[in-house]
Amino acid sequence: MPATVLQAAVAGCTAALGLIAGGLWHASESPTSQLFGRTLVAGNDPNEFGLTFDDGPNPIATSQLLEVLARHQVKATFFAIGKYVRQHPTLARQILAEGHILGNHTMTHPRLSLEPEASIREELTTCNAVLSDITGAPIRYFRPPFGARRPIVLRIARELGLVPVLWNVTAYDWDPVGPHRIYSNLQQGIARNQKSRRGSNLLLHDGGHRAMGSPRNDTVLAVDRLLNERRAPPPRYVTVDAWSRYA
Repeated sequence: MPATVLQAAVAGCTAALGLIAGGLWHASESPTSQLFGRTLVAGNDPNEFGLTFDDGPNPIATSQLLEVLARHQVKATFFAIGKYVRQHPTLARQILAEGHILGNHTMTHPRLSLEPEASIREELTTCNAVLSDITGAPIRYFRPPFGARRPIVLRIARELGLVPVLWNVTAYDWDPVGPHRIYSNLQQGIARNQKSRRGSNLLLHDGGHRAMGSPRNDTVLAVDRLLNERRAPPPRYVTVDAWSRYA
């Protein structure tokens, strides 16, 4: 085989492998991909919105969000990190006492798609035990940190009785972008989903996985603005269990 032909063949194979690897990486972290297994994203009613908050509980933000939600009579879903629940058990109990859902966001927030099976099981099992022991309530929902998963992650979650939950609107509120930008990100995602006749599962953060006490006042302000907004028809804010039939 001439060298130029061989080189072309090798380049073609390399490109194909790169595309496959890229596709698998995308599937492992794309919040709406179902390639590695079924996950709950949202329902089919474009006027249903689900507020979900990751990386808490966080004393400087979670309490403020609970006050905003109570004022608007809206329930939300909080995916909590186990080590933070241990530090602030009263906040975790308050979330449930006020009618919200508390979900498993692992014990320490690793990228589960890169973890060995034993570590994945330990992260989910320990977080479940911490949340259940502190609140006295069963835990039914799980969100993988960064959305990162592979088939074994979803299989272990199901074995533990957990429904994996992803999202289809990202607020990008983990950086200090300001409440207007967060609100705009939510609006754009909602408009996209409504055009596709889908409900909107909104990813926001009441904490930060790098350290306790992450500032989230911009998120609080953006959520308050969203809930003050007048739409026609008015949205129905739901917790993720309203979409359980899609899981």
